Amino acid sequence: MDFVQSLRTLVRVADAGSFIRAAEQLDTSNAAVTRQIAALEKHLSTRLLHRTTRKISLTSSGEVFIEKARKILDEVAEAESLANAEPSGVLRISASFTFGVAHLSRLLPGFRSRYPKLRLDIDLSERMVDLVVEGIDVALRITREPSPHLVARPIALVDLVVCASPMYLKKRGMPKHPSELSGHETLAYSYLAAGDSWEFSRDGGEATAVRIQPSVHSTNGELLRELALSGGGIIMEPAILVASDLMRGTLVQLLPEWKAPALTLHVVYLNQRQLAPKVRAFIDYLVEAIGPHPYWENWKKAPSRARKVRSRSA
Repeated sequence: MDFVQSLRTLVRVADAGSFIRAAEQLDTSNAAVTRQIAALEKHLSTRLLHRTTRKISLTSSGEVFIEKARKILDEVAEAESLANAEPSGVLRISASFTFGVAHLSRLLPGFRSRYPKLRLDIDLSERMVDLVVEGIDVALRITREPSPHLVARPIALVDLVVCASPMYLKKRGMPKHPSELSGHETLAYSYLAAGDSWEFSRDGGEATAVRIQPSVHSTNGELLRELALSGGGIIMEPAILVASDLMRGTLVQLLPEWKAPALTLHVVYLNQRQLAPKVRAFIDYLVEAIGPHPYWENWKKAPSRARKVRSRSA
């Protein structure tokens, strides 16, 4: 019996609450997980898990033992990190579909080239993934307030940009104040923390919030972007998503003197005494690749088409 691997299996089963989910996360079979737990229980001469058709839970002996097991695994991970100079194994990453397609696809080739022994398992979803239940090592989240139950490393600020297509602005005109947005067609992201109240501030300390009446709500920012490009209305989206469109002029920034509260791109992971080398390598790479001046901010340096649109709509 591989004692350390059996401890890893026990912890994964307990956290996942399922032999099947634990097997999927460990990239092994349900039968192998069952055998490892049975061998561990035989070795210890005690039952560690209650098994029912619906639920897996720890016995009283299991609850005491698993805390020791976690400490042992922490010590093993620390020793391995000192011995292994090159990260290896499987790194499970979670990100939003929008960020994954637009940016992970751009960032990961360099990471793979640097760490060829690492295999990547990437989950793209707009939902808030449970890192423990789904066995995720690290997640990328664009938010103002990451979960207090996770460790969050800020990577870069992400501006929220209000924009629309020249086609829409030619038809409906350029809003000159945030209060005018309530009279426009708006397309809203369902998970925006402020909901349908868009907040703005500008130099001098003036702040305002406008209640919009969206013609479309969606949990997917890419869908809203495509609708805006086709002239469907005004969006408030992270610059990460619309920077290329702003540079090309297919979308135009509105109300540039007004700023919405910025978001932050965070890397989040479970609180561990010793961070796994593969997770540390990924975080360090993102910090290096994105840097203090993210490449998606380049749209601010491009010639603005807003002045041309304003002059036509004046």
